[in-house]
Amino acid sequence: MLRIITLNLNGIRSALAKGFPAWLSRQKADVVCLQEVKAQEADLAGLALVPKGFHGHYHCASTKKGYSGVALYSKKKPDSVACGYGSREFDPEGRYLQANFGKLSVVSVYLPSGSSSEERQRAKFRFLDEFMPVLKKLRASGRELVICGDWNIAHREIDLENWRGNRKNSGFLPEERAWLTQTFDEVGWVDVFRRVDPRPKQYTWWSNRGQAWAKNVGWRIDYQIATPGIAAKARKASIYKAKRFSDHAPLTIDYDAKL
Repeated sequence: MLRIITLNLNGIRSALAKGFPAWLSRQKADVVCLQEVKAQEADLAGLALVPKGFHGHYHCASTKKGYSGVALYSKKKPDSVACGYGSREFDPEGRYLQANFGKLSVVSVYLPSGSSSEERQRAKFRFLDEFMPVLKKLRASGRELVICGDWNIAHREIDLENWRGNRKNSGFLPEERAWLTQTFDEVGWVDVFRRVDPRPKQYTWWSNRGQAWAKNVGWRIDYQIATPGIAAKARKASIYKAKRFSDHAPLTIDYDAKL
């Protein structure tokens, strides 16, 4: 069995304080993908987040301190690791980290959010325009891939509680949703969670406003998106909500495969 966990930490120090490392050490994960580390490489050396026996890799933002950043931990040492996907604008923000194991690659990715301003939404659209050719190239590479992370887009009405009220908001805009539909239906990637679990009200992010968490008024914006071969081997998916480490919840998927 291959167990992959993905989580947007919303700050590595915050997750440390909330007990994430102790939980993670009990999960028997093979690969852990993290987003929004919000730290620099120099700050991470002394942090006790990497579980014992894991190899840790980071792609931190070089543009702003305490911003963005992705990480990937694996029990097996990767054959190679790649930071960034070749973007002049977005690679410095620390948004893409790929680890290669034999014929399988696992990616930790953090797509921009456009909710803070019109400028950031325009940046998000620029990212989508740049990233689609990357997804096409990876899909055509002949490798099996699992791309984990915070995609900051809810795909269908089933993927967020208040879909009617969010049709003009970042994360559920028609253009964003159409981009994900193209990723799945045209390019041939698979939304692994939905392959395993078709139920409604399965969310991975909740606003800190109001009682969103308590009332489960959430969004499913964290995904494991995979090539068809490895996606077909997914056996079980779970979203951990017993304790909060972040405004996101860990998404765990078990595959009938090995690194």
